[in-house]
Amino acid sequence: GPLLERRLMDVRLGELPAWLATRDISPQGLLGGVRKAWSNYQDKYINVRRGGPAGVSMLLAGYCLLSYVWNYEHISKISFLVSL
Repeated sequence: GPLLERRLMDVRLGELPAWLATRDISPQGLLGGVRKAWSNYQDKYINVRRGGPAGVSMLLAGYCLLSYVWNYEHISKISFLVSL
């Protein structure tokens, strides 16, 4: 199909610069891409009939990991003080 309608995973390496030139890089275009990615994530993992808790647990695990990374410096200082 036309290069504009292809997904990133369907584009060959030589076609990548031309494909990137067809993308909308404006703030509105980027926001639309984030909305589409979030919608695809919800459709694949959250809004499934027989999917179980996999999507919600992935989201929770990601939040825990991100929270740990944000607080790592604080946590490492506390563990250093406790070991003294």
